[in-house]
Amino acid sequence: MIPYLDSQSQFPSTDNALLKPNGLLAAGAELSLKCLTNAYSNGIFPWYSEDEPILWWSPNPRTIFNLNEFKPSRSLKRFIKNSNLTVTLNCDFAAVIENCALPRSQQEETWITDDMKSAYINLHNNKLAHSVEVWQNTELVGGIYGVAIGKLFCGESMFSRINNGSKVALTYLVEHLKTEAFPIIDCQVENPHLNSLGAAQIDREAYLSIVQQTTKEFIPDEFWSKQRLATLTKTRSENCK
Repeated sequence: MIPYLDSQSQFPSTDNALLKPNGLLAAGAELSLKCLTNAYSNGIFPWYSEDEPILWWSPNPRTIFNLNEFKPSRSLKRFIKNSNLTVTLNCDFAAVIENCALPRSQQEETWITDDMKSAYINLHNNKLAHSVEVWQNTELVGGIYGVAIGKLFCGESMFSRINNGSKVALTYLVEHLKTEAFPIIDCQVENPHLNSLGAAQIDREAYLSIVQQTTKEFIPDEFWSKQRLATLTKTRSENCK
C-alpha cells in the first residue's frame, strides 16, 4: 500500500517507493507550485492518467543524460548543418506542452492531462519550467520542456512534427545547459527512444545525491530569458525577436 496525501502532507522518503510498479511512492496531494517544487527537489515527479488520482514516483534506477558524454550522431549533425530551422528558448512554452500532450501514433490517450498542462504553465510563469522550440519558418516543428531547479533539469516530454525535430531541440538544450555546467538531464524512466539517444541508468541513491547538490546552485535569471539559440537558415525568422 502507498500513502494517500492531502495538500498539506509531506512526501514520504523515496526509500519507501515500491519495487512493482517501479518507483510508485504516493497518491493524492495536488499539482500546486509548492508541491511540485518540493517533489522535484526530492527526486519525485507526478505521472498518472486522466482517470487516476495524482500518482508520485521515484524509480530505481533513474534514467539520465550525462551532459559531458552527450554526443549527437553524425547523421543528426549532418541534418542540423543542412537544415532550414530556428531554435529558441522559452518563446512559446504553452505551444510546446500542447504539442507534447497530443496522443502519439501508438497511443490512444496522453498522460499530459489538462490539469498537468495548467500546472506546468504555472511553473513556467514562475520561472521553474522551460521550453526549447524548433521552428521551420513560422511553424513550430519540434520542442522539449522540463523543470529546472538550480542546476537540475528534469526533462518532461518532447515532440516532433518533422524528422529529428525533437532531437534538434534536445541537442540545443544540452548545449545551453552546458554553458552553466549542468551535469545531467533527468529523463525519469527509460524507453527505447531515449536509449537510442544515449541515455543511461544510475541508481536512485546516486541520482538523489546529484539532486541534493544541483538544486542548491544559483542560476542567473538571464540564463532562462527568451532568446534565439540558433539560426540554421539564411532566411530571417521572426520567432522570438
